[in-house]
Amino acid sequence: MADRPQPHHIQVRPAQPRYGEHEWGEHGGFGGGGPSAGQVLAVIAGLPLGGTLLALAGLTLLGTVISALVATPLFIIFSPVLVPALFVIGLAVTGFLTSGAFGLTGLSALSWITNYIRRTPVVPETLDEAKRRAAEMGEYVGQKTKEVGQDIQSIQTLRTLDAAANMALRGAHFKHDGTPM
Repeated sequence: MADRPQPHHIQVRPAQPRYGEHEWGEHGGFGGGGPSAGQVLAVIAGLPLGGTLLALAGLTLLGTVISALVATPLFIIFSPVLVPALFVIGLAVTGFLTSGAFGLTGLSALSWITNYIRRTPVVPETLDEAKRRAAEMGEYVGQKTKEVGQDIQSIQTLRTLDAAANMALRGAHFKHDGTPM
């Protein structure tokens, strides 16, 4: 053992708490002096309230189970009446909900139209502006009428030329008296 070097420093570690043991110090637990008054009041108020709510939940569950046990044979006996009745009630509820949805949609559409009309100036601000718009519309309608008339005239000209060409082709195969050559 003499050939091993001897350590010059000895390290001492504090003892670790064992599993299940806790050190209640500054950062956790009761802080060394026991529970505070607020913590005691919270436990005193919380235990009866929590116990009462837990008891009510148990009674509610018990009542629900007993009601289901009593009502199940009645549902089976009256099912030929209940099933169509539930179907009709379901359709009625669906109809009312649909009607409400359509009504709400219609009201929102009317509201939107009303707001749109309020934002858009419908009436011209001055009489001069109305006269100017009417004159512009008259010019536009006159121009469109002229264009349509020209289109109709050009179509009529094309039809006349087409008919003349067909007659010329037919005329080449016929004599002047209308008999074939």
